[in-house]
Amino acid sequence: MRIIVAPDPVLRQSCEPVAPAELKSLRGKARQMAKLMYKSNGCGIAAPQVGLLKRLMVVDVSTAEEGEEPPQDPVYFVNPEVVRSWGEPEQADEGCLSIPGIQIPIQRPTGIEVTALDLQGEPFSIEAEGFMARAIQHELDHLDGTTMFEHLDPIARARTFREYEQALRQGAKPGDTGVEDRA
Repeated sequence: MRIIVAPDPVLRQSCEPVAPAELKSLRGKARQMAKLMYKSNGCGIAAPQVGLLKRLMVVDVSTAEEGEEPPQDPVYFVNPEVVRSWGEPEQADEGCLSIPGIQIPIQRPTGIEVTALDLQGEPFSIEAEGFMARAIQHELDHLDGTTMFEHLDPIARARTFREYEQALRQGAKPGDTGVEDRA
C-alpha cells in the first residue's frame, strides 16, 4: 500500500459507501492505512489516498510531550456523514499526505459533528472542535473528491500548484509539509 499523490485523478473522484458485506474485508486495509499514516507522520488518511474509492478514513491527532512517541489512538470512520458544523470559520495552514511539500491556508468551521460506523459496523457519533474538527473535515473532503487545491480561487490555485510542482522536483514525499522537511 502506498500514498497516491496529486495530480493523480483518483484523488478527484467521489467515494462509494461501504456495504455491510464489505466491512470485514476492509478492516485489514483500514489498519494498513493507519500504519501508513503513522509512518508518514500524518494525522489522517482517507481511502482514496491509497487508491480505494470507498467512504473510509482514519484520523488520529494524538500528541505527546517532547521526546516521547505519541500514543496511537486511531479513529476509524466508515461511511461518515456530517450532522452539523458550528463556529465562526477559521483559516489555518493544512498539509496533506497526497500533496507533499506545501501547506495551504484553508478556512473551515471550528466544530463538527459526524456519525459513522466503526470497523465492527457499530454506529457512533463524534463531536470535535479545533484541530480534530479540521482533520476530520480534511479527510471528509477526500471522500468527496476534493483536495486542498479546490479550496483556492483559480489564480491562487495555479500559483500554489506551481509551488507544489517545485516541491516535488525538490524531492517532497508524503509527510513533508514544507521545504524544511526536505533539508
